[in-house]
Amino acid sequence: MGVIHEIIFDCDKPAVLARFWAELLDGYDVRPYDADEIARLAALGLTPETDTTVMVDGPGPSICFQNVDGRVYNNNRVHLDIETTNRSSDVERLKAAGATVDRVLPTYTVMRDPEGNQFCLVDPRITTMAAA
Repeated sequence: MGVIHEIIFDCDKPAVLARFWAELLDGYDVRPYDADEIARLAALGLTPETDTTVMVDGPGPSICFQNVDGRVYNNNRVHLDIETTNRSSDVERLKAAGATVDRVLPTYTVMRDPEGNQFCLVDPRITTMAAA
């Protein structure tokens, strides 16, 4: 059906946690900031150290560390993003298997497994990058 697209950690200090995991995992590094990204952050009053979303890349799935305003504590602090080529069909198949839909966004659908654990079905990386 799909492959792991990203692993997401909700956290208070994304840059700190990203550096920790990049050091822990062989072949992983914090995604570098180019001049355009630093300028975008500066326009928001942020720096790479205060960025609310920090990515770590390596030989496996990317890992995203994010600080979400209004985080709900009944929400998983870690969840998987599963990349799928037919999101709508897979959503229906998973609903029939006991999953529920929390919300649908343009490039991903937030779902819960039969025990309430959150995960996301995401469109292929090429599609989501083109939409950005």
